[in-house]
This record gives sequence, structure tokens and C-alpha cells, in this order.
Amino acid sequence: MLSIIIAFPKIEDANNIRNILVSGGFEVNATCTTGAQAIMVANELDEGIVICGFRLPDMIYLELNGYLPRGFEMLLLASPQKLLDCADGNILSLSMPIKIQDLLNTLQLMTYKYMRRKKRDKNKPKDRTTVQLETITRAKELLMERNKMTEEEAHRYIQKTSMDSGTDMVETAEMILTMM
Repeated sequence: MLSIIIAFPKIEDANNIRNILVSGGFEVNATCTTGAQAIMVANELDEGIVICGFRLPDMIYLELNGYLPRGFEMLLLASPQKLLDCADGNILSLSMPIKIQDLLNTLQLMTYKYMRRKKRDKNKPKDRTTVQLETITRAKELLMERNKMTEEEAHRYIQKTSMDSGTDMVETAEMILTMM
């Protein structure tokens, strides 16, 4: 699930934003007053969004973004003047004072992008190790030699058999090697 961390120098500001998000249906994992706290919480979580101000007591937003683990995005809330200085295209930003609906819509958009990326990554084929690739190749070679198949036919045979049996191609190739 997508985690939300709020980091502002004043705990009152962080709590106000947390209350807005909670009333909007979002779950907030932590509110922090320093960048170090936000990084510590982010390292314990898988993926998420860090909502922060321009400057924290121990670092600015760019440093915080650089220390965040992979899978975290940032939403910067700052004055329009400070946003002019921000040139990083990977960081979404909203100008202060923020409208509640703008904040909720932006978070909804970020959540939607996260879900799409998660779904795309789930459907992406997994990379096979060299040992697994060698197993599939040996099974194809065996099928080509014994059953007089082409390489493409042998590959399709392993693929179809694995889909029919509900196993992955590597397991199917191993079964072919042990049976023959």
C-alpha cells in the first residue's frame, strides 16, 4: 500500500495537513519535523509519497529527495516565489497557501500513477537467471533432437505445456529434462 509521510518544520503545519488528508480518505503513516525523521520512516516503508515544505531544520527539500529510498515520490508545498527556484521535474509541487481540493486531487493523481506503475511492473515478465535460461535451452535442444522440432516449435511446446499445467517455463523445462 502507498505510504504517506508529512515533513514540515512546525508540527502544527504537519498535523493540519494530516487532518486534511485523513478527512479526504487518505492514510498518513507519519508526521515529522526533520528530514532525518522522514528518511528514517521512509526506509522502514516500501513505497510512498513524502509531502514536505521547502526547508526543514536539517535540510532542504532537494537533499531530502536525494536521500529517499527508491519508490518514494515527493510533493513540495512552498510559496510561489520559492517554487520558481525549483527546477527538478521529478518533484510535484503546489504553491502555498494551498486549496484543500487541489491537495486532495494532486494526491489522488499521484496514487493513481502509483497503482498504474505497480500494475505494469506486476505484468512485466521476470528476468531469468543464466541457469534458468540454460535449463530452457537444454530442454528445447532435447525436444529438437528427439522429436525433430525446430527451435521455435520446441519453444512453443514448452510455453504451451507450462500454461496448460499452470507452472512456469523453467519448471516445465526441468520436467521435460527429467522425463526424457
